[in-house]
Amino acid sequence: MKAVWKDTTLAESDRTVELEGNHYFPPESVVRSRLKKSDTRTVCPWKGQASYYHVVVGHESNEDAAWYYTDPKQAAAQIKDHVAFWKGVRIVP
Repeated sequence: MKAVWKDTTLAESDRTVELEGNHYFPPESVVRSRLKKSDTRTVCPWKGQASYYHVVVGHESNEDAAWYYTDPKQAAAQIKDHVAFWKGVRIVP
């Protein structure tokens, strides 16, 4: 699977974890130079607190377009530190 925005690959892996229709990419598969930490946090009742990244390509930023769980609840332990994308980021095989 590959996460793409503005024709730029953000992550690529054959070991994503699919959960609730989202592909969570292993941390080592993500191009960190394309991510900028966000102050945004949300809470999922069964996964825990999510943190966000802005996706940056060139001079364009896609605010809060990626999220991750550093300390997920036990039910979602398999996505710890994995990164998922939305807001126009295409996930392609």
